[in-house]
Amino acid sequence: MFLSTVLVVLTDLAARFMGTTLFRRHFHLLLSALVMFGPMLSLWVSHHSIFAKKNHFLYRMFLHSGWGWTCIFVGSFVFLLSFSVRRSLSLSIRHLSRLAVAGGLWLGFCKLLDLLENATGSCYEPLEAGTVVTNGQTLLVLREGESKSECLKAGMLWRGYEVSEDIFLLCLCCLLLVEETAVFGPYLSLGGISDAPLRILFLFCVLLLWLWIFLLLCLLAYFPQFPTQLLGGALGCLSWRGLYQGWYRLGPSWYCPGRPGLGLLNIKAVGNDVEDAQLKQPNHDHCN
Repeated sequence: MFLSTVLVVLTDLAARFMGTTLFRRHFHLLLSALVMFGPMLSLWVSHHSIFAKKNHFLYRMFLHSGWGWTCIFVGSFVFLLSFSVRRSLSLSIRHLSRLAVAGGLWLGFCKLLDLLENATGSCYEPLEAGTVVTNGQTLLVLREGESKSECLKAGMLWRGYEVSEDIFLLCLCCLLLVEETAVFGPYLSLGGISDAPLRILFLFCVLLLWLWIFLLLCLLAYFPQFPTQLLGGALGCLSWRGLYQGWYRLGPSWYCPGRPGLGLLNIKAVGNDVEDAQLKQPNHDHCN
């Protein structure tokens, strides 16, 4: 009984906070500020910290499979929420298709970025140890005719036009989590069904959001790379704006899955007018 009460209180507070106008309207601005000014934290953090090692458990366990973790928790939450309201498998699949679209976009951009780095990069071979220039940097010799895979396999360095895929993924996942979970607050206020599994999944989504923000700060503070991280963050924000602020607003159809919460936020309402009013309200919470 006590644990159930704690779960209800925590999820109600989190849902109310994430559904507020202030949070939904300004979260992408907060994320942009983190990406722009986060590298300044490298002036204060200790480079002997455990988070300064790229083989840290959090990086290996979560960062390298970030999209998978996001799909597991967000997909489970979206499916359970939509199916518990309408008992319609087709409606649940339509809402889940937003994750598939975002995943396809992420994979497509990663492929394009890899092609860009291959097309603009060159292979360099470091000289023997101890041979350095006056500024302390190791001398590099250009090796022509080498592909990126061959270059890295031979233990050499590849330098090309790079966009941080990790920052791109984290920014996209954060914005996606906010969009997909923000409907839970209005859903609860309308008297929606909120049993323990749904609340637990929502709480896991909130915890995952803050974990992604923490890992984003760690990458910016301990491994600053300008402007590749800035470009990755910009690409993540542009992807979110194109999907959730653009395409998904067209309404559900064979080519568009529609906005989060569409068809779900009418628990107490009777009639389409009341439902439309509930659905239009979150749209005004976003920046245009």
